[in-house]
Amino acid sequence: SREAERPRTAMAMAWRAAPRAAARLLLGRRGIASCIDPSTGLTEDQKEFQKVAFDFAAKEMAPYMAEWDEKEIFPVETMRKAAQLGFGGIYVKPDVGGSGLSRLDTSIIFEALSTGCTSTTAYMSIHNMCVWMIDTFGNEEQRRRFCPSLCSMEKFASYCLTEPGSGSDAASLLTSAQRKGDTYVLNGSKAFISGGGDTDVYVVMCRTGGPGPKGISCLVLEKGTPGLSFGKKEKKV
Repeated sequence: SREAERPRTAMAMAWRAAPRAAARLLLGRRGIASCIDPSTGLTEDQKEFQKVAFDFAAKEMAPYMAEWDEKEIFPVETMRKAAQLGFGGIYVKPDVGGSGLSRLDTSIIFEALSTGCTSTTAYMSIHNMCVWMIDTFGNEEQRRRFCPSLCSMEKFASYCLTEPGSGSDAASLLTSAQRKGDTYVLNGSKAFISGGGDTDVYVVMCRTGGPGPKGISCLVLEKGTPGLSFGKKEKKV
C-alpha cells in the first residue's frame, strides 16, 4: 500500500541527503586534503630539501605566478635565488658547481617547486638537463667553461630539438652542421624552444651524419653567435 511505502521512501531520501550534507560540510572547510603526505618514504636529507623547495615555491613563486604568465615575464632573479639553494645544476657534478644529487632527488625538488609555478619549474627542469648534458658529454674544457655559470644561473640554457617538421619523431630532424676547419656551419630552424631568446646557451641537436638517430650530434651555441636569430614568441593559453 502507499501508506506502507512512505517510511521507506522517507528513509531513502534521508540516506541520499546524508552524503550531500557531508560533502557540503567538507567543502565548507578550507585546507582539507585526501592526498598522501608527500614526504612519506623519503630519507631525512630528501625531506629537508623537499621542505626547502616547498618553502621557496610558496614565498618566491606562487605570489607572482599569475603576473609572470599574464605579462610573459621570464623570472630571472627568482631563478637565480633558486640557484643559490643548489637548484641550478641539481644532478651536475660538484666540481663544476652542481649539487651532485640523484634523479630521484631532482624529481622531489621539481615536484615541490611546481606548486609555486609550473611553467617556471618546467623551464628550470630543461635548464638542468642542458647543464647535465654538457657536464656528462662535454670535454673538460667545455665543462669548466659552461657549467659553473649555468649552475649559478648567471647564464641560462635552452634545449633545441623540436623543428617545424619534426617533434616526437626526433630522428627526422633536418638541421645540419658541416665541419669547416675548426668550426661548424649550422643550418636549420628550431621551434617551441623554452626560454628561446631570453637564454644565453643553446644545446642544439643537428645532423652531422646520415639519416636516422646515429647521424645526430649536439652542438653548444652561445647567444650572439653570427647567424643566430629568433622568431616571434608563441602565443599560448
